[in-house]
Amino acid sequence: MKYAPLYEALINHGRTNKWSFHVPGHKNGHIFEEKARAHFQSVLPFDVTELLGLDDLHHPEGVILEAQELLASYYKVKQSFFLVNGSTCGNHAMILSSFNDDDIVLVQRNCHKSVLNGLELAGVTPVFLHTELDEEGGYPLGVDLQTVKQAVENYPHVKGIILTNPTYYGMQQDIQEIADFIHSLGGVVLVDEAHGAHFGLKDMPISSIHKGADMVVQSAHKTLPALTMGAYLHVNSERVDIHRLKHALQLVQSSSPSYLIMASLDLSRLYLENLSSVEIKRILSQSEELRMYIESLPHLKVMKAPGRYQLDPLKITVQSDREISGYELQELFEKEGLYTELADDRNVLFVMPLGPLNDTKDLQKVIKKISDQLALYDKRQRTDQFLKGLSPVSRLSLSYREMRGLQARPQSIKDSEGKVAAEAVIPYPPGIPLVAKGEQITSKHIEAYSSLKKKGARFQGITEDQMIYVFDHR
Repeated sequence: MKYAPLYEALINHGRTNKWSFHVPGHKNGHIFEEKARAHFQSVLPFDVTELLGLDDLHHPEGVILEAQELLASYYKVKQSFFLVNGSTCGNHAMILSSFNDDDIVLVQRNCHKSVLNGLELAGVTPVFLHTELDEEGGYPLGVDLQTVKQAVENYPHVKGIILTNPTYYGMQQDIQEIADFIHSLGGVVLVDEAHGAHFGLKDMPISSIHKGADMVVQSAHKTLPALTMGAYLHVNSERVDIHRLKHALQLVQSSSPSYLIMASLDLSRLYLENLSSVEIKRILSQSEELRMYIESLPHLKVMKAPGRYQLDPLKITVQSDREISGYELQELFEKEGLYTELADDRNVLFVMPLGPLNDTKDLQKVIKKISDQLALYDKRQRTDQFLKGLSPVSRLSLSYREMRGLQARPQSIKDSEGKVAAEAVIPYPPGIPLVAKGEQITSKHIEAYSSLKKKGARFQGITEDQMIYVFDHR
């Protein structure tokens, strides 16, 4: 019988818990701000702590263990873990449990900032692999096998590789050859698969965990009906030290994990199990219908997967042929009540639901209205290519150990060429650093920042007066 053991345990606990003399302070919802009580009341009794029958995430022996075992069984992997601090903590745990100080690790350069933070926490030596570029979309793709081999030729003592697959835009590559090559060297393969929790469903892409990855992290909250910060970590290899991984998870996760988030993770797995072939077919069909409708409109086009890449059906990347940035296009949509996942200098990204889409006619009317408005803009003349001409393999200018001993000072981004960044400069979303901490700032970085800022990008790591912190070193 398909069921969600942690959720059922919370239901049963609610029936027997008459008096709460334990944390949290809202006491099963009895104490709460009155003006918000009506909105929160139904879920507060689920917001509990490690009580009898509810198990302990950091030492699971009961319903949490059972829920994680059901998760592993569904994804057909050796072991799975609930994450309550998002894919961020999963990336940190994978890195901390796989590598030691100063290990050389290959890292796909268009990684999320959490990967870079994990590298710093572990004190490793990252070697960055620059990616292929989608010429039309203007966004980075995956890593070519030859780039990996070049990196190994330059740095033969690599201990593993960290890939981002699929990309934020839903472009997935088959990593099997890369994984086989890294394994032949004795290394481990870690994959940030944050946007692929639904992979493995019928007619969906296959997860990297079944294409050679030793561990993958998935943000369940991104495409499944899980609460924000809910994620999964899957292990499918004997190369993983499970004891070390469990310790790393305790280091990076809260000692008071949210039962609301964990229950939503348990229920998300159940939701996947209960999806019928008919429902999955309808989900895929409605995505394709919307993709075709947008493509049929003037001044809008939908990005396709190039060459050897497979497109996640739930991702629709839209671009205009007019002289308008993705940020401005996103703003036009938002004025009509349509909120998209992200915008960049060219594109707007739609993340489709893993379920029925309501009000499709009204949705089409809004998109048609935006298409009509675009006729007022001039035709696009040229598109910037910031990522061209980069070396396929690169390293930080300073090691993490060296950075720890240096002072940082503010510097105008416009006058920072040649300086070493003391903080990452990150357009957010998608959270992929334009400049990583420890990288030398180049004229290309400054040009890209200035152009993106002008077009409406929001940045982390830059102050309002466009100051960046750099290391003061000789």
